[in-house]
Amino acid sequence: MTSIHKTVLLNETIDGLKLKPDSVILDATFGGGGHSMGILNKFPKVKIIALDQDTSVWNGSNLPAQADNQISFHNENFRDLDKVLESEKVDGIIFDLGLSSDQLENSGRGFSFVKDEPLLMQMKNSAKKSTKEDPSPEYLTASEVVNTWEEESLSQIIYGYGEEKFSRRIAKAIVDARAKAEIKTTFDLVKIIEGSVGNAYKRQKIHPATRTFQALRIAVNDELGALKEGLDKGFDALANGRRMAVISFHSLEDRIVKRFYKSKEKEGKVILINKKPITAGADELKNNPRARSAKLRIFEKI
Repeated sequence: MTSIHKTVLLNETIDGLKLKPDSVILDATFGGGGHSMGILNKFPKVKIIALDQDTSVWNGSNLPAQADNQISFHNENFRDLDKVLESEKVDGIIFDLGLSSDQLENSGRGFSFVKDEPLLMQMKNSAKKSTKEDPSPEYLTASEVVNTWEEESLSQIIYGYGEEKFSRRIAKAIVDARAKAEIKTTFDLVKIIEGSVGNAYKRQKIHPATRTFQALRIAVNDELGALKEGLDKGFDALANGRRMAVISFHSLEDRIVKRFYKSKEKEGKVILINKKPITAGADELKNNPRARSAKLRIFEKI
């Protein structure tokens, strides 16, 4: 399936990396290939090492055939970038965090609350499920979380990862509902959430399920833990004098990125290229409303 994803802050990211014609770039979140293609358009001879835990993004990318010679794709989470790079140093790293439009619209894995899909929410498109013998979080699903986790645990992740002030109310509604019937699909879950907090959301701009879905996705994929690992390993793999760019989409991600950058600055190991995050301009927001929450931070390793 052809990618429909619109890459955010494309020019700002590429320009901020200060690349050279023969640079080696790590695209740690390949997605629809927008950043990789943008780099190749400006620097046709660069080498790009692309990572993504979802193989469908590579199969659906819009890259021309000749790009295969410049891009090597690896089906890995960026927390394992050291396994891919081994001891190789790179001249630039891009982390474009969060969901792509393709995953929201076409994955069939339950990322979107406006589509009735199985409650999976796994970034890695694997059919394997966790078992008592193999409880790896890589194979955890949102269905397992909402149908088996204790009420207090549900409340904690919905509040902690979704910043949802009605987390206790939603968690109780989930536990009460699953006692009657298994929660199987996204619409099953949306109905439960709306029934518990619908009136309280009348004056808010977002859907009542937005924060809960975000929280479940983060928990299922251990996104924040992966981000911390990826930043540390990316820093080690970055050559001196080269730059890393990170685009985050919610406050939890941005907080981790900001703290990481600041800690490295205090250690005298980086120069912050932008003290405040770069955000999308009016023209980009008009063409891509999803860019409204994007924040770009760039540093140079010294």
